[in-house]
This record gives sequence, structure tokens and C-alpha cells, in this order.
Amino acid sequence: MIVKYTMSDSGFSHTFPAVRGIQAGRPCYIAMCPMRIIPKLFKFDEDEVPAELRAQRTINKGRVPEISTYLVNNSSNYTLSSLTASVDAMVNFEPMSDTGHGQNIGTLSIPMDAQILINDGQHRRAAIESAIKENPELAYDNISVLFFIDEGLSRSQQMFADLNKHAVRPSDSISTLYDLRDNISELARHVQKHVHTFSRLTEMEKSSISNRSIKLFTLSGIKNASKALLHKGTKDSVSKEEKDLAVLFWNEVASNMQDWQSTLNKKVNSSELRQQYVHSHAVMLQAMGQIGHDLINFDTNWKKRLIKLDSIDWARANKDWNGRALVHGHISKARTNVMLTGNYIKQHLDIPLNLIEEEAEKAFNHE
Repeated sequence: MIVKYTMSDSGFSHTFPAVRGIQAGRPCYIAMCPMRIIPKLFKFDEDEVPAELRAQRTINKGRVPEISTYLVNNSSNYTLSSLTASVDAMVNFEPMSDTGHGQNIGTLSIPMDAQILINDGQHRRAAIESAIKENPELAYDNISVLFFIDEGLSRSQQMFADLNKHAVRPSDSISTLYDLRDNISELARHVQKHVHTFSRLTEMEKSSISNRSIKLFTLSGIKNASKALLHKGTKDSVSKEEKDLAVLFWNEVASNMQDWQSTLNKKVNSSELRQQYVHSHAVMLQAMGQIGHDLINFDTNWKKRLIKLDSIDWARANKDWNGRALVHGHISKARTNVMLTGNYIKQHLDIPLNLIEEEAEKAFNHE
């Protein structure tokens, strides 16, 4: 798409091929803009201006490198949603025709001296500018922009509030399900698919399980536990051998959890199991992932040790879980609780605690 710079009665203008529409009785325009002009075209309100006098929040500089790296690393396979902007000047739209569909397709001219503020997408705008510096080829790509005619600061502030009011961050589980670039998400999907118990009892979209659900585990829980099992960082690669090891470990764990098997065979109701026991919650799964990493490195005959899992009293009524998996009667997956839960399981499996775990255990017993 080519952006033209035209001369009008009021001076020079940016001219875009655009589509016109109506929202809430007001005209709006959507255009595909070359990324190279995005940093020049759109301005931010300066950070030092008080919040009540700005049209949007100040930029979170920590988010920009993440988006920029995403663009650079996936320059041939990325997706960016539209920017939304307000124009504080009169614009001119010339339709292709006076009737039919053509009356809403044409060219949009925006005066060059107009101030164009981003109502939604300021982090994308900054990331585009940064990414182009690293990969100039991105400058020739396009991003869609939805233009509104500005009716003053109060309208721009309300637009920002409206655009963000209903934004919902996707759950960790559904992000794991759909993220085909992330190695740890791929590990989670592989484990869920090839561990029979997980394949039948995993909630794939939500990161929490409702009381009436027939599921026991979440995909995000499997992801975090398998990440701990293989001792992987967020960006680390995962080999086929490591994936196979994760599947082997979780299948062994599942085979020694009779309550899980009873639920799998529909002998026990999932919701009742979750209400009465701690072993069907993320705190136990995460703890088992951390234990598995130490166990596999500690004992070549690690499978036999897992047989003792079924001898543990997993009931919430077991007071040993208080302060470990349970805090004031509620399941807690805080880091300390995961470690203390793991300590309890390790002691039953005759696996030595590491120094950090020993310190946590001393502090727990002292309390």
C-alpha cells in the first residue's frame, strides 16, 4: 500500500486507501499503514503530563522489548492487531463512487499538522519502531489502523476506557493450547496427549476447574509441572528424549495414584475427589514435577520409589497437609506451599531434601 502526500487548501496531507464505517453514529475509517510511517505518524502524550490530562496510560517500557523481539524473531510469521487512534482535525474522505459499496471505499486524507494520538496500541507502536531498527525489512510490512475523529480530550479518555474495559487476558491453559511457537507449551501438549490419565481428565481451556467439572487437571498445571520436571527455562528447547522422559514419568506417577485411576474409570466423581483430597490440585502436580527432577537424578531405579505414592494419606482431613498444601483450609499453590508439599512427599518416598528444602522444613517445624 502506498501512502501519498497531497497538497490541499489547508496544506499537505497524508492520504491512505481506506474503508469508511459508522460506530455509535460517528464516522470512522480503517486503513493499512506501512510500518515505516507508524513512528512518525502517531504521537504519545508525554509521560510527564499528569494522568488526568492524558488520553491514555503511560507506556510500560518493560513490555516493548518483548513485542519487538517477537516481531524480529517471527518476521515471516507474526500477527499484530489494529491500532486505534484519534485525529484532532477535519479529515477528507473521497469515495470511489456515490452509490453502492464504493461509497464507503476510497481515500482518506489527514492533514500533516493534525495530532494523531493512539487510544489503543501504544506498546505496539513503540515495538514497531524498535523492531524496524533491528530488521529494516519490517518497515515494508503493514498494520491496520482504525481512525476516529477526535472530539476532545474527554472523548479520547473515554475511548481508552471503553477499549480496555472488556479486554480479557486469555487463560494460561488456552494460551498453552494455541501457542505453537513456545517450546514449553509444546511439551505440555505432548505430555497431555500421551499420558493416558491426562488425556482424559485435563481441562484444556481454563486454568481453574469448576466444582461441577469432570476434569482433574488443567493444561497450564501440566505445563508448569513438566517444566519443573525437566528443569527448563521459559525459552529453553526441549528434545524428543526429554519429552519421552516426561511422558514416562507422569505415566508412572498416574499408575500409582489409585484415586486418579478410579476417576478415570468413572468409579469416583471428579468433583468429590477434588473436594476431599489434595492430590488432584496444581500444588501436588507442581510438587511432583520438582520431586521428579531430583528423583530421576538421584535414583536410576526411580520407578520403584513411586510405588509408595499410593500409601500417602492424600485426604484434606489429614492434618499433616495444614501449612503445606492447605492454608486455613484452602488449597495453596504458592511457592513455599509447593516446596513444603514436596518435602512431605519426598519424606514418604525416602528421597533426601536439598539444602533449601531442609531450611524450609526447619522454618515450618519451628512455627
